[in-house]
Amino acid sequence: MKTKSFKPGQITLGEPRIKRVRCDPSALIVDFEDGRTLHIPLVWFPRLFRATQTQRSHWELIGPGIGVHWPDVDEDLSAEGLLAGRPSIEYIRQIRKGRKDQEVPA
Repeated sequence: MKTKSFKPGQITLGEPRIKRVRCDPSALIVDFEDGRTLHIPLVWFPRLFRATQTQRSHWELIGPGIGVHWPDVDEDLSAEGLLAGRPSIEYIRQIRKGRKDQEVPA
């Protein structure tokens, strides 16, 4: 049986690639090379949410579009993570902390 071998970091045809990123006041909007567009709540990414529009507009693709980097706010997001609907770990921690703060002692 013949198998294909892949090298670490090698891009396959099925790997999503980001083409363009933009933000409106409430959403991160990501266009992918395959034609998909995602609108993701900006609050899921606290660093971007707190950033100015100028800082949000200053982004760079990582490699051939496997992710996006905002140097002014030190934020990196992967194409796969965005498509999977994963918010940032900072957002998850905020949600967990909020739940704990709302718990009433027995």
